[in-house]
Amino acid sequence: MKSKPTAAKTAPPLDCRAAAARCLAAVVDGASLNQQIPLLESRVKERDRSLFRQLCYGTVRLYPQLNAIASQLLAKPLKSKDRDITLLILCGGYQLSDTRIPEHAAVSATVAATKDLKKPWAKALVNGVLRQWQRRSEELRDNLEDFALAAHPKWLYKAINTAWPQQAPSILHQNNQQPPLCLRVNRAHCSSDQYLKLLHEQGIGAKRCDYASEGVRLDSPVGVEQLPHFGDGWASVQDEAPQLSASLLALAPGQRVLDACCAPGGKSCHILESEPKLAELVALDIDPERLPRVRENLQRLQLTATVVAGDAAAVEGWWDGQPFERILLDAPCSATGVIRRNPDIKLHRSPADIDALSQLQGEILQALWQTLAPGGLLLYATCSILPAENNEQVARFCQQQSDAEHLPIAADWGVACDYGRQLLPQADGHDGFYYALLRKKV
Repeated sequence: MKSKPTAAKTAPPLDCRAAAARCLAAVVDGASLNQQIPLLESRVKERDRSLFRQLCYGTVRLYPQLNAIASQLLAKPLKSKDRDITLLILCGGYQLSDTRIPEHAAVSATVAATKDLKKPWAKALVNGVLRQWQRRSEELRDNLEDFALAAHPKWLYKAINTAWPQQAPSILHQNNQQPPLCLRVNRAHCSSDQYLKLLHEQGIGAKRCDYASEGVRLDSPVGVEQLPHFGDGWASVQDEAPQLSASLLALAPGQRVLDACCAPGGKSCHILESEPKLAELVALDIDPERLPRVRENLQRLQLTATVVAGDAAAVEGWWDGQPFERILLDAPCSATGVIRRNPDIKLHRSPADIDALSQLQGEILQALWQTLAPGGLLLYATCSILPAENNEQVARFCQQQSDAEHLPIAADWGVACDYGRQLLPQADGHDGFYYALLRKKV
């Protein structure tokens, strides 16, 4: 007699603090925060998912500071198999130091999360550490070195202060804040002023961005499903800083344009929105797994591009020999200008990465230069704030490439460098970004 099939068991709901601890333990081990959050969020009750995200992002943003405080309170580091408990303690410390959650509730709920982590032995440890954290918070913070107090790894704290001594306090502060949500309005459907009116009619507070003509900044983040006509392509989520790229390219009908390192496709779409009569836009990215997102964005906005998987540093693998009049190179970089959006950069980047990225950027610049038509423009961009990837990179290229002419960018945004302009992260404003414009001599 056959047994009756049984329904597949679903995993029980997971306490949001326990879920955050597991998520963050994976991130500390090298996983991406943006990839880990969806893996565990589905296990958290819907009403607690906002708090789950806040705990994950907030704890990572302040990780160097929180970890330094916890190290003062733990007699010795916990074993690697108990990293989730270490991260649970840091989540508790984040709640005590940087949220409005009542302290007694933060401590008791964090202690209770040891049950879902199936480590009841840690209950007394977590309780004891957090009670001390609560009582000795000022003393513990006074013991921190400057880099830990600023919640940055030591090497990055030093690099920012060296590169931007006057602006460093503001940069360090902004890196620890929640970033604003910005939109790019599709001019094929309406102006930014008209879209602002639609937002206000929906009860969504927003204002125009300071520099990007199609940019709109929301007063508070909302889901894209709440945005007027989002599914119909009337707007896209994009920070103000990368929105500046399309206008810098001096686009015109009939041009052949390359967007190198294009994924997820926001700038490709903006180029096509800005100049619908291009001869062709080639959207190139080295990672084939990221290209479906590019195609999805193009389809939602009803735009057409030639989407290609290929290595920008090895043009023989994808270039057809026909030159481009315009090239946008948003080069692989340290992403130190967008730390507030990707706080795990603080955990995952190292000085060695900057050297390797600088080498790669130079290789890509040299390779793509041969695909640029005489008289054409190449816009070099990064979301880094470190000179080695930006001003110094472009200076070195121009000194080595006799047919490269640097064109100063006249603008009311950013800081003028010897080569290009540097945007630094702003309160209620754009992220950190860099642009340099090069012309190929005829």
